[in-house]
Amino acid sequence: MTNGQTGRRRVVDHIVDRLAAHGVRHIFGVDGANIEDLYDAAHFRADLTAVLAKHEFSAATMADGYRRSGAPLGVVAATSGGGSLNLVAALGESLTSRVPVLALVGQPPTAMDGRGSFQDTSGLGGSLDAEALFSAVSVYCRRVVDPARIETALSEALAASRRGPAVLLLPKDVQQSIFEGAAGAGLPFAVPIGDPDPIAEQLRRACGPVTIIAGEQVARDDARDELERLRAILRARVATVPDAKDVSGAPGPGSSSALGVTGVMGHPGVAEALTASGVCLLVGTRLPATARAGLDAALAALPVLSLGSEPPYLSSLHVHTDDLRRSLTMLNAVLSGSGRVGSGPQSLRSCPPDGVTVPDRITHTELTPPVHEGNGIRYRAAMAALDAALPDGTDIVVDAGNTGASAIHYLPVRRGGRFVVALGMGGMGYSFGAGIGMCFARGHRTVIIAGDGSFFMHGMELHTAIQYRLPVTVVLFNNNAHAMCVTREQLFYRDLYSYNRFTPSKLGAGLAAMFPGLPAVDVAEIGALPHALQTALDEEGPSVVSIECSADEIPPFAPFLETKEAHVHV
Repeated sequence: MTNGQTGRRRVVDHIVDRLAAHGVRHIFGVDGANIEDLYDAAHFRADLTAVLAKHEFSAATMADGYRRSGAPLGVVAATSGGGSLNLVAALGESLTSRVPVLALVGQPPTAMDGRGSFQDTSGLGGSLDAEALFSAVSVYCRRVVDPARIETALSEALAASRRGPAVLLLPKDVQQSIFEGAAGAGLPFAVPIGDPDPIAEQLRRACGPVTIIAGEQVARDDARDELERLRAILRARVATVPDAKDVSGAPGPGSSSALGVTGVMGHPGVAEALTASGVCLLVGTRLPATARAGLDAALAALPVLSLGSEPPYLSSLHVHTDDLRRSLTMLNAVLSGSGRVGSGPQSLRSCPPDGVTVPDRITHTELTPPVHEGNGIRYRAAMAALDAALPDGTDIVVDAGNTGASAIHYLPVRRGGRFVVALGMGGMGYSFGAGIGMCFARGHRTVIIAGDGSFFMHGMELHTAIQYRLPVTVVLFNNNAHAMCVTREQLFYRDLYSYNRFTPSKLGAGLAAMFPGLPAVDVAEIGALPHALQTALDEEGPSVVSIECSADEIPPFAPFLETKEAHVHV
């Protein structure tokens, strides 16, 4: 492809061509002088849309959510200086969660390096060193100062991005240079695929039920079907970590295989199931503290096996794989072939029959926060109304805080839908960009669930959904506070003061006034919520429902409940 004005093929034209060949259909970013040539190149491709966000953090979370939804790669573009620095928090989330994202970051022309130019981040002459900075939040970072090296750098970045975010720092003169090289060999890239035989051998020796804890790599590698096949072969029960709630294949609680979510926002039944198990198999998760809380004793008492790209945070027999889908396919073939579970002298059939029987139905258990009698709608009641209103196929993106804990704990996944929450860094405001990115990728009705604290940080990205007429419904839980911090003040600092309560606001009315034509309402009574939700979901484009709730209600968050119980007994 050549530039539409000059007819000459520039470095940015080559970059855009390679991304399109990779299957990328959207680039998210905020335009500016040192990245405008990339936007110019994208304009001349009918199969690729450059989406203009309102803030670089949200643009990067759009790329993150775009990839988590199943797209080949999330791509974010930003200009130099403060614009580029706004990417750091979002790339930190993608790094911690190992989400494949490519960041294309503009830089001032190389002739100005170290000479005090505006937004110089070359690291020369006492300037900020962008390569050092972005290397800390990526698996690959390279500043390209020679146009002849762009093909090598781009190929390396695309290969590295399978393991997390990659960053290319692109001076403006390099972007504008004429591309004179040949295109690389392209994709696919070879990736390490571990041999699952050691895990199969241990599963054959297991005596008792198998419990699987599935993680975010199942979603990243699109291995949901292979996980379900493994569950069926092993007659296993499946729990998920909080940020992989949609990978178990069970849309709601109570089925024979769905134990629910693990960790601080999780379901007590997971620990009970592990205690009665003969082995635990971790699939695509390191099981960090937020996902492991309450399970340490049970996990220490039984063999733990692990298959994934990173070793877990506890002792286990771990097999590394960067392609979980293929590794699970191999494992399933081994277990269902001539050496399948149940066929050999050391197989599950050597156990007592009741040791391998999974109950037809598992009792669904929930955390039980204390009853709150204050004003507003209770979290549990609001999530029940959402559960009744959301149709199959709806994608859900959840933000941090009390609202996020309640949605993770109470709200089931929609059949055929995605359920995304970012707990790598737990950055507030992630959901607004991520939900928009997911909606671009899948074209489904996407519901963003967030609190007012998150909204005040990055909620104005709603304007991007309005601009592109996306089917996005934002459900805001407005408790006029950073409510999780209020709860901490009450539980850990004797409730003597609060830094975290806000001046009250009416977010629905405010947004309706700000964006004429946007359906946006405030709901203060539970009886009015079902109709408000249904009306919002029936809209073709964006809509907002703001739910009035209380900052003093304790959410289903195990550390808070344990502290509250301890205070009661003091």
